[in-house]
Amino acid sequence: MTEDGKEIEGGKMEVEINKDEVTKIPGSEKNANLLKKQPGILSVYTGNGKGKTTAALGMVYRALGWDLPVSVIQFVKGKWRTGERILGERWSEQYPEQLIYKVMGKGFTWDSDDLSRDKEAAIQAWETAANLITKGLHHLVVLDEITYVINYGFVSEQAVIDVFEQRPAHVNVVVTGRNCPQKIMDLADLVTEMAVVKHPYKKGRPALRGVDF
Repeated sequence: MTEDGKEIEGGKMEVEINKDEVTKIPGSEKNANLLKKQPGILSVYTGNGKGKTTAALGMVYRALGWDLPVSVIQFVKGKWRTGERILGERWSEQYPEQLIYKVMGKGFTWDSDDLSRDKEAAIQAWETAANLITKGLHHLVVLDEITYVINYGFVSEQAVIDVFEQRPAHVNVVVTGRNCPQKIMDLADLVTEMAVVKHPYKKGRPALRGVDF
């Protein structure tokens, strides 16, 4: 059935699109101004299951489809060469007004041999992220795996909360990472906890290029 409760032949869902609204969207300054009147939300993707970054990047893809400016700050994936990083950096070079994509971590901290270096990188990443959020020039700001640098004490949890609370009303922020602090989840408008049900890694299967990274 449709959103208004109408049955569709064959049981398939059909969504009606207002063509007049669509013409206002791509690359439209009018659309950007319209969306600035809509209150942004704080979303959290946490838990031990796979898919937290993937969910956030889905929101990035959706926003870019509407020609809305997006920024992505990845805090701890510095050593990884991933498909999303390749595309994100390529796109941000070609279309910097649409996408800022920065991988600022030096690598996963639990593998680190220099925590002072990691802390310095985390602080730099947070300063960049806080500046992007506060300026309000982006519809969506993704803070990928920021929970790790908060839980390691590299970045102040209260400083993060203060920026979230004081951000321009239209800015949407996405937080990803395991063990999200409770105060941030309490502040959030949307919290999703990923749970492990099955994972091919447990059967000895390695991560797949183009699927896992």
